[in-house]
Formats: sequence, structure tokens, C-alpha cells
Amino acid sequence: MEAQVRSRGVFSSVKVFVACHSALQLSQLLVSGYMKSSISTIERRYGLSSQKSGLLAAFNEVGNTLLIVFVSFLGSRVHRPRMIGLGALLAGLASLLMALPHFLGGPYRAGGGQSYRNGLTRNSSELCHVESLLAATPSSNRSCVEQEGSAHEGIYALLLFAQLLLGVASAPLQPFGISYIDDHASKKNSPLYLGILLAVTAVGPAFGFLGGAFLLRFYVDFDKMSAADVELDRSDLRWVGAWWLGFLVASCLLFVVALPYFFFPRNMRPEDESEAEEKRQPDVFQELGLLHFLKSFPSMLCRTLRSPVYLLVVLAQVNLAAMVAGLATFMAKFIEKQFSQPAAFSNVMIGGVSIPLAVLGTMLGGVMMRRWTLGVGAASKICAVAILLSLCCGFPLIFMGCPTQKVDGVFPPRSTATTGCSSTCQCVPESFHPVCGSDGVEFTSPCLAGCVAMETDSTNKVINFTECRCVGGASGWATPGTCGSGCGHLLLPFVGLMAATCFMASFSQTPSYVIILRTVSARDKSLAVGIQYMLFRVLAFMPCPVVYGSVIDSTCVRWDRKCGKQTSCLYYDLDHFRHRFLGVQGLFMCGGLLCFFFTALVLHRKRADLASPEESDQKIYELVNEHDKELQVKPGHT
Repeated sequence: MEAQVRSRGVFSSVKVFVACHSALQLSQLLVSGYMKSSISTIERRYGLSSQKSGLLAAFNEVGNTLLIVFVSFLGSRVHRPRMIGLGALLAGLASLLMALPHFLGGPYRAGGGQSYRNGLTRNSSELCHVESLLAATPSSNRSCVEQEGSAHEGIYALLLFAQLLLGVASAPLQPFGISYIDDHASKKNSPLYLGILLAVTAVGPAFGFLGGAFLLRFYVDFDKMSAADVELDRSDLRWVGAWWLGFLVASCLLFVVALPYFFFPRNMRPEDESEAEEKRQPDVFQELGLLHFLKSFPSMLCRTLRSPVYLLVVLAQVNLAAMVAGLATFMAKFIEKQFSQPAAFSNVMIGGVSIPLAVLGTMLGGVMMRRWTLGVGAASKICAVAILLSLCCGFPLIFMGCPTQKVDGVFPPRSTATTGCSSTCQCVPESFHPVCGSDGVEFTSPCLAGCVAMETDSTNKVINFTECRCVGGASGWATPGTCGSGCGHLLLPFVGLMAATCFMASFSQTPSYVIILRTVSARDKSLAVGIQYMLFRVLAFMPCPVVYGSVIDSTCVRWDRKCGKQTSCLYYDLDHFRHRFLGVQGLFMCGGLLCFFFTALVLHRKRADLASPEESDQKIYELVNEHDKELQVKPGHT
């Protein structure tokens, strides 16, 4: 009995709930971060375009959006902690499904579907031979038959389903968590708790990216073969890391952190007893049935969106969310391609530098709001200034990039391949084993470089390809791997400016959430938060990864082909990649800046800053909801 009372006392503290919810957010968003850190690896493993991988990254938002209306309806009429716990358990199951394709599919085959066990044998088959290609053709055909007969074709659909299920599971987590904390925390501590929670939403993806940086160093099939059988190294363009391993780890964490939620009470005493009566104000949804709620939802939606302050702030957040969608999904790939870095290193730059600074900025925004007890007018100005400074930091990035390496027959686009010197080599067109010629020109295989011999070390690893007809006037040599873009000195300045951009933009996180919570009525708070997250998903997180993926695909200059079908991109025009990718992000930042500017202007015209912060917020509350009684939906009305 004593232990039960003690346990009930522990789980009756809003501080304990904040700690548990932070752990859950960390674990759930770790899955999302790890997914994005592995996006380029999954592309290579299953031959996906950036558009398809963008759709995969965004598909969890589909399931989330389908349930967000019902989550808004449920509001505080359900046991919110238990609903969060059930969602966490379902998220753990979805994470397990994400790893399942690795165990259903066959081993990874690099370079046009060919696989060899011995380095000497493998690379001999890639040399220039004047014999007939009769021996190579059956191998290619066997590879196609094996792919057609395996479960590889359904793996993409399985990944989409797992992402859909993950979105369904995460639907109640943030809306229920934020509203539960705001209902029971004091007004003074609420911004701090909110800042902690928002900061953890960035820490989770950071751990995902760092986890990707570590786990992608292991070969994808390390559980199916010994280290001696692995033919590739991490610097190879065809390297595929153990993308599936992180999902297994994340699922275990989610199952553990879900348990405490089943011990929290449905309601707990507010931190500040003087606010108890206000906290007990019933949610409007408690008086409505589900059918009536669905009928009246459009009217309630219009009523909420009629608030100019709420609408402008949400639109600003949507623009910033669209920017984050592209940054989180494809920035690691951007660094990987732009600066010729392995996926693991790119993930370290994102998860170890940019995201921690974004967390710091989010925390400082919450501390600033609490330290000086700022009102909504001051909060809107902080948001506008933060985005303006972020835009200034990010603008130079569009000029900091690398030129595309010279690739024979691929780039520059108007150059013609040196087909004359390799026309008698009987090369396999679909083979992709890039080599860098001694003249600085890259070839997609030693055969196309006209190389007829090679040098190996004591471990039978190829060091050089020699007697290359197409390199340096028929007497050159080539080394395995890509030539790279050759501008690594720009990497650190680029990462520094990118981190500064994230740091400044994150200052607007907590103040913008505070504006929303303080300018809607208590009865509409759950609806307002639900609409906010619904718009995030419908306007930003669902379409934008696909948009960014399409933009990236438009810069591809050479697609990989397997069995006559186009798969993933091998080479990009790096200038076009940089200008279009960062240009789209800049447009979204400008949109957020304009929305925050107009928010500050509207609040200034309402004379929100003439009184103390508390009185100012009350004034805004009354002005924004001045027609609330006329527009309020009552039982029996639509």
C-alpha cells in the first residue's frame, strides 16, 4: 500500500510527466531522424529516386493527418496519458516493421547487380577484354531473373506501410502531451516546459543522425557474411551501411518509455492553485458527440482560422516546417554529394553540429520568455528578428559549393564519351564501378576507361588499374573510386553557416507556440493545437519532401539502370543541385519572415504592448475572441 501511494505521488507531478514525455519524444523522433539519416543509403540499397525516397520520408504524415481530427475531438475527454502510451507501443511495432525488409530480401549486390567473392576475380571481369561478351551476358540475365523472383518488388510498399503506421502511432503524442502539460503547469513555468519539450523534439532527430553516422559504418549484410567477404569500403559510392539496425534499437526504446504513461492520472492538481479554476474550464468538445463534432468541425475550423494572429503564426510555422522538411530529409545527402563525403560523416555534421545548436536556440527562446515574462507582442518581434538573422546567415550558402567532377560521357553534358578507345572492350553498359583516371577524369568502370591490367596489394585488394587506353593518351592509370569534387576546404565554413542559420531560426520556436496558446480561448485550445499540427502535415511535412526530392531529381545527369529499368541517380550537376535545393529553402524562410512581420504589425495595431505582459495577453485574448460567443458551436447546432 505504501509503495502504491508513493508511486501515485511520483506520477502526480507535472515535472515527472515532462521528463517522461521528453524521453518518449526523444525515442519517437529518433526513428524519424534515423530514417532521414539513412535516406541516401536506402536509395542505393533498393534503387529509389529522390522523389520516391521523399515520399517514403513523408508518408508517416499521411497516417498522422488521418487521425489528427479525431485526436482534436477527443481532447481532454479521454485518459490522455494512456492514449500516449498506446501510441508509443504502436510506434515501437512500426519501427520493427521498418527493419523487416532487410530480413525478407536477399543480399545486396553492388555494381549493376553483379556479385563476386574474390577481389581479383571481380575486378578482372571489369577490365577491358577484346573477347566476346557472351560470358557476361548470362550473368546479367541471371541477376535480372533473381531480382524478378525475389520479394524485392514489395519492399518499397512494406516501407510505406510501416511509415503510415508510425504516423498513426504518433498522432496523439504531441497534441495530448502539450495540452496535458499546459493544463497542469503554471503560467510562469509553462513556457519553460514547452521550451524543454520543443528542444527534445530536435534532440531526438540529432540522436537519429548520430546513430546513423555510427551504424552506417557497418556493412548492410554484416549479419549474413563475414568481414572478409565484404568487397566494398566506406569511401566507395556503392557502399550501403546497416540502415536497418537503428530501427531495431529505436523499437526497444519505444517499448520501454511507453510503460510509465499507464501510471499517470487522467488529471492532476495544477502547479499554481490560484489557476485551478481556470484550468478546470471545460473543453468545448466534451459537450459534443462524435457525429455532431464531425458535422460542426468545418464551422469550428473557420472560427479558429478567423483569428488573424493565430492564422499568421501558423502560416509562419508552416513555412519554417517546410524548410525543416527539406533540411532534415536531404541535407545529409546534400553534404554527401556536394563535398564527396560518406553518409556517416554527413550525418555527424547534421546530428552533432546543426541540430544541437537548434536545440540551444529553442531552449534560449523559452528561457527568454520566462526570464523577462514577455507578452505576445514582444514574442512576435523576437520571431521576426530571429528569422531575418537566420536568412542573412543562410544566404551565402548558395554560393559555397563544389563544381561537378568531370565524368567521361556524363559531365559536362555536351562532352562525348571516349567510345573509340573502349569500343572493342565489350563493356557491360549497366556496370557501375567508378574509377578516377590519372588525368582527373572519372569513368563509370575500369572497362570504359580502357584498362587492361591492374595492381594489387598483399591482401589481393586492387590499388591501381593500369594500361588504360582512355586515360592520358592510352598510357594512363586509374584508381578505384570517385575523383570527388575537390573542394573539401569549403566544408567546414558551409557547416558553420548552416549551424548558425539553424540556431537563429530556432529562437522563434517557443515564442511562436506561446503566441498561439495565449491568443486562443481555453475551450478551443485542443482544437487550435490539432489544427496547427494538421496544417503542418498537410502543407509542409507531407508534400515538401516529395517536392525537394523532385527538385533534386531534376539535377541528375546520369541515372543508374538495372535490368533495363531506371533506378537511383549516380551523378548530379552539383551547381544546379545547390542552387535549386537551397533556393527553395530560402523561399520558405522569406515566407515565414513575412508572416511574423505581419503578426507583429497586427498586434501593434491592437495596442497589445501598452499594458503589462499579463494584461496585454488578456487584451489580445479578448480581441481575438470577441465574437466567440456568437460563433461558438453549441449542442444541437452546426
